[in-house]
Amino acid sequence: MSDLKPSEIVVELDKYIIGQNNAKRSVAIALRNRWRRKQVDQDLRDEIAPKNIILIGPTGVGKTEIARRLSNLTDSPFYKVEASKFTEVGYVGRDVESMVRDLVELTVNKVKSDEQEAVKETARQVAEEKILDLLLPKSGSEKDRAGNGTAETGIEIVSPHPAESPSTREKLRNMLRNGKLDTRYVDLDVAEKAIPTLEIFSNVGMEEMGINFKDMLGGLIPKTTKRRKVKVKEAIDIIAQEEAQRLVDMDKVVSIAIEKVEQDGIIFLDEIDKITSKGGGHGPEVSREGVQRDLLPIVEGSTVSTKFGTVRTDHILFIASGAFHVCKPSDLIPELQGRFPIRVELDSLGQKEFERILVEPKNALVLQYIAMLRTEGIDLVFEDDAISKIARIAEDVNSKTENIGARRLHTLMERLLEDILFDAPDLKDKRIVIDAGFVNDKLASILKDDDLSRYIL
Repeated sequence: MSDLKPSEIVVELDKYIIGQNNAKRSVAIALRNRWRRKQVDQDLRDEIAPKNIILIGPTGVGKTEIARRLSNLTDSPFYKVEASKFTEVGYVGRDVESMVRDLVELTVNKVKSDEQEAVKETARQVAEEKILDLLLPKSGSEKDRAGNGTAETGIEIVSPHPAESPSTREKLRNMLRNGKLDTRYVDLDVAEKAIPTLEIFSNVGMEEMGINFKDMLGGLIPKTTKRRKVKVKEAIDIIAQEEAQRLVDMDKVVSIAIEKVEQDGIIFLDEIDKITSKGGGHGPEVSREGVQRDLLPIVEGSTVSTKFGTVRTDHILFIASGAFHVCKPSDLIPELQGRFPIRVELDSLGQKEFERILVEPKNALVLQYIAMLRTEGIDLVFEDDAISKIARIAEDVNSKTENIGARRLHTLMERLLEDILFDAPDLKDKRIVIDAGFVNDKLASILKDDDLSRYIL
């Protein structure tokens, strides 16, 4: 789906996110530009830098959801991190380079999982053959060499079978595939790797020290095995998993993962306004500006060392977001401002948007609760006036207290359906209709008391 047109990207985002058309257009163009860059001649391709984006808007309006859905459209490596977690070099805390290392590790694991899935059938066939070898009896000399019927893989025959022949083997294979041998037990030696847990408390850039120690010590500590008595069905799964790991070329996996990160990676920097200092300052303010300066080379394009090798960040797309209540994007250091050329302001959400959010998206809240209660045999029905009432209450509570956007709907729905969700298994009436009166009965008393609504809603 990497060659979707911008208009098609917006249509896909519309399935999950209500409104925010300007933000959707901007990220759709940024995604399409990645595809365009790959079609350009090699000489010019490396010169085309991604146009990083700052999404400006209060919490709960869809900033994170836009970035997350965008990465899913193209299966791009995606990592979300709060900028407030980072500290300047010299302070105790996370190094800004750690977000690139985390992105690489996530991508390596994802590619490895995909590769294992691709060889799953081959590994299954190998495991099946090994089980057949073990279930069929050996000659006396072979038994002596193998340790009285125990093969190298550690599976011991529990019940003997007639002497092996091609027809016997095929009959046994059919029995195995038809599940007739699933309940038979075999002894299986499972490898265990006892590595001591290491806690590293150190300065910046040392997050991976514990992992590297494990890698070094892994070769020094001898592997131990634990014999377990398992059923044939489980033994096949264990052997197939081991075979799948052997069949996967980790050098190829790492190479693919690094290529994907460098060319298609997306890093979502949330709460970037929290590292923005307004005017000159001292103390924590200095650290905030220091984080921005540490962040600058990563966004600009540099080489980051990871345990899988070096990674270039020149073409990673950075999407930053922040509410910018007490500061503005121009309060960022000028160098960093220049690396985020696209700025999009997201709209605050009101009653109309809340009504649509409740029912329209594929993962709409109302649909989620209907599906969950259907598992209890209960048919939950929401009337249109109930949807309008919930949306109106959400808007009122957001205006009177902290504006948390669409997240307010989650709180309201849980409060509204609390009794139904608790009593659902014992309810005699299997059809429940939620109308405006029901909503008013459940929430009116809380809404009347402003102090109470601040704590509960």
